[in-house]
Amino acid sequence: MPRLPRINLIDISQHVIQRGNNRQACFFEDENYQVYLDKLFEYSQKYSVDIHAFVLMTNHVHLLVTPRIANGVSLMMQSLGRYYVRYINQTYKRSGTLWEGRFKSNLVDKDDYFLIVTRYIEFNPIRAKMVAKPESYPWSSYHQHALGKHIKLLTEHICYLNLGDSPQTRQQAYQQLCELSLHSQVTNNIREAVNKSLILGHDKFKTQIETQLGRVITPKVRGGDRKSKEYLKKIAVR
Repeated sequence: MPRLPRINLIDISQHVIQRGNNRQACFFEDENYQVYLDKLFEYSQKYSVDIHAFVLMTNHVHLLVTPRIANGVSLMMQSLGRYYVRYINQTYKRSGTLWEGRFKSNLVDKDDYFLIVTRYIEFNPIRAKMVAKPESYPWSSYHQHALGKHIKLLTEHICYLNLGDSPQTRQQAYQQLCELSLHSQVTNNIREAVNKSLILGHDKFKTQIETQLGRVITPKVRGGDRKSKEYLKKIAVR
């Protein structure tokens, strides 16, 4: 089966995941995380990609980004991936691949899902049972959004800026949002969307994207009772 082409639209946010090969570690000590963030900043500037949220896990990375030029995300991730593999191989006297194929990504509806995906990303260490509180994990954008620690990599999205009229009020509002647990169906929808490159959003957003592309990209559900619970679960991800 041929690869599906990436959907890269200027000014539309994307949730990006890149995993270590065979789910093996791609970060081994603190210096590795910092090198990755420094080069992510460099290449995001070079290819005009705004980074809004991130978490660096032991064996994978989540990013929430918005490209400002065509193919900016792909150019950024390719350059970053090549540099980081060389750095790890040279540092640890190893050879071969580090990443599990190409990165995964999907479009995110800012009006309905942007802050939800932000929280999903930043709470990854909690779901992985690595820490009890998000502030205990050092390698995520939570420290700026909730605690006010400046991270030069980040460009705040309008959805976050609309939480308040000052940094302090935005941080407080974001902390309150984070007190609300994400429903398991929501987290499942986010996972499915990024793993299958589906549009994460509602009908209006889906129609907007398909109009821009000039083609239908939402997979059709085949067979079965379209009023069944199974069908309704399948169309929950847009």
